[in-house]
Amino acid sequence: MPSHPLDRRIFSVRPITVPAPGRGLDLKVKVTAPLSGRDLPVIVFSHGNAWSMNGYEPLVDRWAAAGFVVVQPTHLDSRRNGIGWDDPRFATIWRVRIADLHAILDNLDDILLQAGDLPERTDRERVAVVGHSWGAQTAGAVLGARVFDAEGKPGEDFSHPAASAGALIAATGTGDTLTPLAVEHLPFMRPDYSTMTTPALVVAGGKDQSQLSTRGPEWFTDAYHLSPSPKSLLFIADGEHTLGGIAGEAVAETTDEDPARVALVADTVSAYLYGAFKLDDAPWAALGNAADGDGKWSISSK
Repeated sequence: MPSHPLDRRIFSVRPITVPAPGRGLDLKVKVTAPLSGRDLPVIVFSHGNAWSMNGYEPLVDRWAAAGFVVVQPTHLDSRRNGIGWDDPRFATIWRVRIADLHAILDNLDDILLQAGDLPERTDRERVAVVGHSWGAQTAGAVLGARVFDAEGKPGEDFSHPAASAGALIAATGTGDTLTPLAVEHLPFMRPDYSTMTTPALVVAGGKDQSQLSTRGPEWFTDAYHLSPSPKSLLFIADGEHTLGGIAGEAVAETTDEDPARVALVADTVSAYLYGAFKLDDAPWAALGNAADGDGKWSISSK
């Protein structure tokens, strides 16, 4: 499917510590990149709840093989930090997550320097922010989405000028149908996508039934339908929340294990970003032509 070879050698460097004053715990990241190549675009990836910089290898390794430098933070909600819903720090983690991505974007030059020869091989004018699940809401905020407060007023603008494109995978929908569980522990899951003007791809699964909303799987398409163009949507009819296992092979959260589905998600994100960055339109055009006629997956754009 992709027009870029996926057999190139890649490497990873971890941990790299990023300045993050007042965070309480050091912000550490992992960098994964091709061993060769120049003018490499960047993906900053925000993980889902409880994960870390060591997860999502099926996505990250494929992106690096496609020519991206991928930077992954470990957010405070990682299992390794032991901060559960009852911890007083949990209520503000959504803000710290956004601050983590800002810290990475602000210190990208130093991060790349610590990862070897990447400063001279990376195109820092082409930076995308991508996330899965809670990470998708985090990434969305950096792309311009806001969060409604208890009175229904949109909060502050968390967008970052360095992020010129992005992708939201299984992103939180609007907050008017949150379940009691979500209202109690995750009241910040009330995104306002009307201000998310940055070009982005939304990825949603047709069998992704969240315990956080009383709506069905269409909840995860709100980021596409309620945000300004230009946006695109990859809809995978049989996809559940981890879309075949994007967080890792045979991990406990995967309920729809399907390596081909994972490759589809990874390659669609790569193709979209190559097009959005005006590097190569061929992979995105090829995906549009290959969209499955039997309804397994589809691509829409506006």
